[in-house]
This record gives sequence, C-alpha cells and structure tokens, in this order.
Amino acid sequence: MTRTLSLKFRFYSFVCIALLTLVHAYNLENGYLMPSTFVSEPLTFTAFTEYLFANGLLRFRLPILFIISGFLFAYQDSRSYTAQIKKRFETLLVPFFLWSLFSLLFTFLLQRFSYTADIVYRAEIDQQGQNIPYENLSWWGIISRWLLTPPAFQLWFIRSLFFYNLFYPVIRWIVVKGYLWAIVPVTLGLWVIDFNFIIEGQGLLCFSLGVWLQKNNFSLERKPKWLDIPFVAIVYFGVNIIKTFMAFELAEYARVIPLQVVFHLLYYISVFTGVLTVWYGADAIVYKCMRNKRFVAASQFSFFIYGFHVPFLVYLSTWLLGVLQGLIYKRIIVYILASVITIALALLIANLLRKLTPNFYKVLTGGRGLG
Repeated sequence: MTRTLSLKFRFYSFVCIALLTLVHAYNLENGYLMPSTFVSEPLTFTAFTEYLFANGLLRFRLPILFIISGFLFAYQDSRSYTAQIKKRFETLLVPFFLWSLFSLLFTFLLQRFSYTADIVYRAEIDQQGQNIPYENLSWWGIISRWLLTPPAFQLWFIRSLFFYNLFYPVIRWIVVKGYLWAIVPVTLGLWVIDFNFIIEGQGLLCFSLGVWLQKNNFSLERKPKWLDIPFVAIVYFGVNIIKTFMAFELAEYARVIPLQVVFHLLYYISVFTGVLTVWYGADAIVYKCMRNKRFVAASQFSFFIYGFHVPFLVYLSTWLLGVLQGLIYKRIIVYILASVITIALALLIANLLRKLTPNFYKVLTGGRGLG
C-alpha cells in the first residue's frame, strides 16, 4: 500500500468517527433519526441545520468506514483466515464487550443519584424501550443489553464488522468470481428495510465494495478522469437540502408509499454522491491535515472517541439543554458544544490511560493508537 493511500485511510477513519459526535448530538424532538425519518416539529434554523447534518450531509461516514475495512481485510489476504479472525476477535469483539459493559456501568452509576437519574430518564436511549432503572431489570435484561443493545448504541458497527470479516471467504468468492452484481439486490433490500442486526445492508454492501476495489486494483488515491467532482458535489448538497425540507414540510404525508420511495431514493443518492465528493474532492485538506502534528496525534485516538462518545454525549446534551433552559438558540449551541466537549474529554482520558495503563488501553482499543 502506498503512503498516500495509507494517509487517506487514517485521515478519513479519524474524521468519520469524530463526525459521529455531530450525528449523535442532535436534539430534535424525534430522538432517533433513520434515513426515512420525517420530523413533525416546526421548521426552524436549528432544526433544519441539525437534520441537514445529522441525517443528511454526514451520512457518508459509515459507508466510507466499511469500504476502508473491506479494502484492508482483502489487502491482508496473505495471512491465514484463522489468524485474521483471531485478530479481529481481539480488535473488534473484545472492545465491543468492554465498551458495552462500561456504558451499562456508567448508566447504572448515574441512576444511583436522583439528579443524574433524571438526566438518564430524559435521555431515553434504552434500545429495548424500557426506560427504567437497571436494578429493576431481570438478569436477562442486563445480559441482553450487554451483548445486543447497550446504551453505547454505536457499537453495532464493530459487531457487524466482525461478522463481515467472518463471512469474508464467501464475500471474496463472490467478488473474485465476478458475482458482486448478485449481492447488490440483497444488500440494497436489507438497506431499504433498515435491517440492522448482525447483517446490515449498507455495511455489507460497502464492505463488499471495499473488497472488490482491492481485488480489482481500483485506484483510491486519485480521482478517476470521468468523475466530475463539482457536479457531484452540487448534487450532494442539493439533494440533502431538498430532502431536509421534505422531512419537515411533508411530515403529514410520511406514510404515503410513493413519498417514502422518493425519500429513500434521495437518501441513497445523498450517500453515494457524499462518498465520492468527500473521498475524491478533499485531497488538499487531507494532505494539509496529515502534515499537522497535532492532527496526526489526535487521529491516533479515533477508536477511543468512537467507544467513548455514547452514552456520555447523549447524557451531556440532555444535561446542557436543562442547564441552558431559556437561552436563545440553546439547541444549536448544545449541538455544537456537546460534541466539542465530548471529543476533548475523550482525547484527554485516552492520553491518560495510554500513559498510565498501556496494557489496559491496548485491550480497550484493540491495539489501536499506541503511538
């Protein structure tokens, strides 16, 4: 792999994860945004901005991360499959179990005190819909949250990624035999129905695409001659602006099937053009940032930011909204401020853990960011 491509992978891995904070920090009345989500609250500057970024412009992140993951896994084909899976267990599942456990313990600790328990209650991030103290849950309720639906809901990504790695021989066979076209309808179907358990459509499609790109020696360093970035960027921004207005103005017609089809189509166009625009249209920014020592140093902690930011970010946003009650534009202020605080605190804690307990830090991050 060339140094240029290695730098791009590191840059986008960090940026995509850092931007997760802006995606998960939104404070719209609808607390859970899916690609097909319409919003019934009034259209304001704050609501429009948060939806535009959280459920539009920043949706390129996970596709890029899955593509990078598929490319890198295929690039390491010289290693035995057994060795690769063993390594992935250490770098993906072990951190999943630990971060999931920490999110449960952190939430349980906050529930011990009336003031912070109220914050947890108002945050409403229990994935099983039981917004009750953990002490009232059964043992299965606790175990199922640890293994399947933790408060750190972002962890689904690394759990799904492990299973894509596990199924890699099948994916590679499909790609090498030229049958990628056969997997596209299946993955698109899973994507359309928002299926997100173990096998998730968008992730499987993009991971497979990453494998295809590596096996076909497709250049990820330089823009293809046929690609018109200014045009693609205009489509990218235009589609997301239109989709955001539709989400608010047409909310009363959200269950109309033709509208849902159009809305999903706009989302897929948004993701596709976003990946192309960001990957091939920001080379100057990539090289400038990767020459900055502070940026490079911060990029070592991308995985820690990923594991740390939820549920802390959600609880912090909920608390800030209460503290700043009555302040004009409080929601947009909290949206930005909570993200900045979360990233800064994650970098601080990661630095301390790496210095004070390097072995624990290594296990927690799957060996990433050790300098």
